[in-house]
Amino acid sequence: MEKDHLIKELTLLERRIKLFLNEHQSTEEQLRILKVENNNLKATLKSKEQQILDFQNQNKISTIVGNITTGGEDAIELKQYINNYIKEIDKCIAHLSE
Repeated sequence: MEKDHLIKELTLLERRIKLFLNEHQSTEEQLRILKVENNNLKATLKSKEQQILDFQNQNKISTIVGNITTGGEDAIELKQYINNYIKEIDKCIAHLSE
């Protein structure tokens, strides 16, 4: 009688251990997936932050160009130089984004 009781207890314990191991494996897989997703989101966030900085710099340069008094050959030449500089920066950004 006691032997049967011990066998039942061991069987129950074995079943619980198997369930625990299955749950543990499932949790580890879920953790792995979440870590990958987290890394992807961090990379996306970093990229978006860089884009924001680039747009802010471009806006500052555009504001400077817009504030240059019109007229005078130096002002026109400076505007063209800055516009060309902005275009080159945009090309570099596009190239780095590939």
